[in-house]
Amino acid sequence: MSRFDFYHLQNQTLEDVLPKLVEKAYGTGKPIKIKIGNEERVEFLNSLLWTYSDTSFIPHGTKKDGFADAQPIWLSAEDDNPNGAVMLFLADGAKISLEEAQKYERILNIFDGNSQTALEQARSFWKELKASGQELFYWQQDNQNKWQQKA
Repeated sequence: MSRFDFYHLQNQTLEDVLPKLVEKAYGTGKPIKIKIGNEERVEFLNSLLWTYSDTSFIPHGTKKDGFADAQPIWLSAEDDNPNGAVMLFLADGAKISLEEAQKYERILNIFDGNSQTALEQARSFWKELKASGQELFYWQQDNQNKWQQKA
C-alpha cells in the first residue's frame, strides 16, 4: 500500500514550495518522479530546480536531457517512470490512477488551495483514496509557512 500526502498550498506558490520538498525527498536517497500537469510547466519547473538556490543542488532531468534511467529525479507530464522512482510528486493538476499509484511507496500531491478547480480535484482524489482504504496524510501551512499535519 502506498502512502499519500496532500500538501495544501495557501500562503506560498508551487514554485516556492516544490524545490524545498524535493530537496528533502532527495535526501532520502530514493529515486523521485515529479509529474506535472502539462509539458510547458515541466520545462519551467526543470529550470526552477536548477536555479532556485545558490547553496543547494538538486540533480534531475527531463526527456530533453535524456539518460532517464540515470536521473535521481525525473520530471514529466506523462505516466512514465524511467528512473524507477519510488516517490512521486503530483503538481499543477497532474493526475494518477489508483492502479498506477500503487507502483510508488509514497505520493505527494501538492495543490493550490486558492484555486477552486485544484481544491475540488484534490478533494475528489482524497475521497477516492479514502474509499479504497489508502494511508492518507493532510498537510497545511501555518502563518509562518511551516507544514502542520491536520487530522
